[in-house]
Amino acid sequence: MNFKRIIAVAFGSLLIISCGSSRKIVYFNDIPDGSFKSPGVGKPMVIVPNDILNIHISSLDEEASSMFNLKNQIPSVTTTTSSSPSYTEGGYLVSSDGNIQLPVLGQIKAGGLTKESLRDTIRNRILNEKLLKDPVVEIRFMNYEVTILGEVGKPAVINVPNEKISMLKAIGLAGDLTIFGLRQNVLLIREENGQRITRHIDLTSPDFLSSPYYFLQPNDIVYVQPNRAKVTQATNWTQTAPIFLTALSVAVIVLDRVLK
Repeated sequence: MNFKRIIAVAFGSLLIISCGSSRKIVYFNDIPDGSFKSPGVGKPMVIVPNDILNIHISSLDEEASSMFNLKNQIPSVTTTTSSSPSYTEGGYLVSSDGNIQLPVLGQIKAGGLTKESLRDTIRNRILNEKLLKDPVVEIRFMNYEVTILGEVGKPAVINVPNEKISMLKAIGLAGDLTIFGLRQNVLLIREENGQRITRHIDLTSPDFLSSPYYFLQPNDIVYVQPNRAKVTQATNWTQTAPIFLTALSVAVIVLDRVLK
């Protein structure tokens, strides 16, 4: 009977260890049903040097509008059979002094402005010079990227065409965290106001849902730190425990028959 008690204690210990380990790899432990304050998407992005902008100008007069978009194309890497570069939809590179060069309009200051401010600047310039009637100006960032590194399924640089992405979605696109990923201490590296800042994020905490770092910003780097020693130790115990318990069970059965 003593051996049977030993087996029961061993099984109970294994169950407790398994539950404790699972809490370290589960997102949002003990999260209750309810609503959480949205962290929003932060301040509007400001255009900086080396940004690439897609700018499209249109109006009811398609022919007159087309000349404003002639250089909104850049050569792609691929070439045609005639060895000439093939052109795909491109954009305008913001120069080191913050300017862009637009067809017809010439040089325009873009650095330090938001997309909305630059849109109004271009539209007002067209109206003041009476170049188009009721122009529509659309601007998009073409270099909105985030980088996911470390213990994820597929480390990657992720392009964000809709200019909005959460850390959870980015991690999902990178194949989710591996079993070796340290979910309580994910490192976020971000550039703000000319400074590089770092923040450590706990993905197992419900507080993350309302965190100002829930949504990522352009050029953010997310590094999932490894926890190899702990996971290796837990994995070894998980693999050897069934063998140990099986051997112990066989020993108890044999001893029980011998003692009868």
